[in-house]
Amino acid sequence: MAEKKLAAVGLEPDTEKQPTQTQVELETQIAELRAEISRLTDTVTAIGSGAKAVVQGEAELMAERVRERVREEPISTLLTVAGVAFLFGLLARR
Repeated sequence: MAEKKLAAVGLEPDTEKQPTQTQVELETQIAELRAEISRLTDTVTAIGSGAKAVVQGEAELMAERVRERVREEPISTLLTVAGVAFLFGLLARR
């Protein structure tokens, strides 16, 4: 009797248990999106690592240049640092 009611509505008893084509397509798209997100995550991680290495290298180079300048011209470097500190002190008082 239930089968007759389902047939009258246009449904068969086995239809509810089987995934429809739309559900299969959605599951496929979700799987593809997850794979794409994983690839994008890997790409962003690689870019971040590369950028970190570049910045670290530049910071080391800049620190070495400062060391060389201090060794070559200690008095002018000291005067420059004192002047900058004095200006910051004046600005901080206001």
